[in-house]
Amino acid sequence: MTVSGAWVRAARGAMLLGRDGGTGDAAAGLRPTIFAEMSALAASTGAINLGQGFPDEDGPQQVRDAAKLAIDSGANQYPPGRGIPELREAIARHQRRFYGLDIDADREVLVTAGATEAIAATLLALLEPGDEVVTFEPFYDSYGAMIALAGGVHVTVPLRAPDFTPDLDELRDAVSSRTRIILINSPHNPTGMVLDRPALELIVELAHQHDALIVADEVYEHLIFDGVGHIPISSLPGARERTVTISSGAKTFSLTGWKIGWLIAPAELVDAILTVKQFLTYVNGAPFQPAIALGLSFPDSYFADAASTLAAKRDLLGAGLRRAGFEVSRPSGSYFIVADAAPLGLDNPLFRDAVEFCRRLPELAGVVGIPLTAFVRPERHAAYRSLVRFAFCKRTEVLERAAAQLADLRR
Repeated sequence: MTVSGAWVRAARGAMLLGRDGGTGDAAAGLRPTIFAEMSALAASTGAINLGQGFPDEDGPQQVRDAAKLAIDSGANQYPPGRGIPELREAIARHQRRFYGLDIDADREVLVTAGATEAIAATLLALLEPGDEVVTFEPFYDSYGAMIALAGGVHVTVPLRAPDFTPDLDELRDAVSSRTRIILINSPHNPTGMVLDRPALELIVELAHQHDALIVADEVYEHLIFDGVGHIPISSLPGARERTVTISSGAKTFSLTGWKIGWLIAPAELVDAILTVKQFLTYVNGAPFQPAIALGLSFPDSYFADAASTLAAKRDLLGAGLRRAGFEVSRPSGSYFIVADAAPLGLDNPLFRDAVEFCRRLPELAGVVGIPLTAFVRPERHAAYRSLVRFAFCKRTEVLERAAAQLADLRR
């Protein structure tokens, strides 16, 4: 596989947003999200916000102190376009330490304004109008919007409750000669599913068969539970030369507002993506970059403790949801748990429509969740209409209070 010169389109400037079918078709995929609606509802009602996936505790003091020191030491102007060498080298060491991957920090790493910018820049750089992008569904909401903005065609493979594992035959059917990118997210938002080796190996096989690229969103790579283990798809034979791996310090270090993400890819792909990134944020987060570099050097015990602490919170909220009458999934990773509200009252439409249920939940129980249909296209809403995503990345006492309030739904 070679990198087509047609992929490097940023030099055409306004074409990225102004081409025929760009702002027209793309605009249909861009609309205010239910996340904003639910967060506003939480703020106006005082409800516990288990909707958006952000922690309510600050990250490690040592990392925060490093950012303060960087500010006081003058790291307040534009950093290098690819990110400061200290962070790029820390990312390369991280990949070698945890996954045995040797990365060229100078050519194969790009620091971005969070994983969301990495996704946007990658899709805008590597897609031509009409190219197909295969994702699993439900999908992180920015995927659909950015595929549309890039003029791509979004093809999905459904993940079905209760375990949300993909059907490999459906995956085979979804990938074709029209597929330019297979975009995966593992651990998966919103379901917490973790792709196993057979699924990852099939993705690599299909990418080779159809000369497609793989984009792997791995932001929850260290937040995996029950001994499952994270397998970066780029570590599999034949994958690295066609894979863009995306991650972030936000989730691992509970510093979501810093927006320090990165991508790792072959040098020619990084060069192509950089030509787009420079017209998005240009650069970002100068004093936060050395702080995240420090965090990546933490001992293994930090990463293990972060996962085990989060697993305990998953179990706490899951138990509370079950006591309230929900059917509850058991996610293998991420910040999120999926609960089925249908058992709360099959004869009550309120509990069979997660959107209306979530709009009423602050009044009913003082808790905010997100309907899983926010991550699903309209034609598939019926299969997910009673499912709600809750975030368990909150303080233990907050989760205990939420569980107690949710129990009132049974009264």
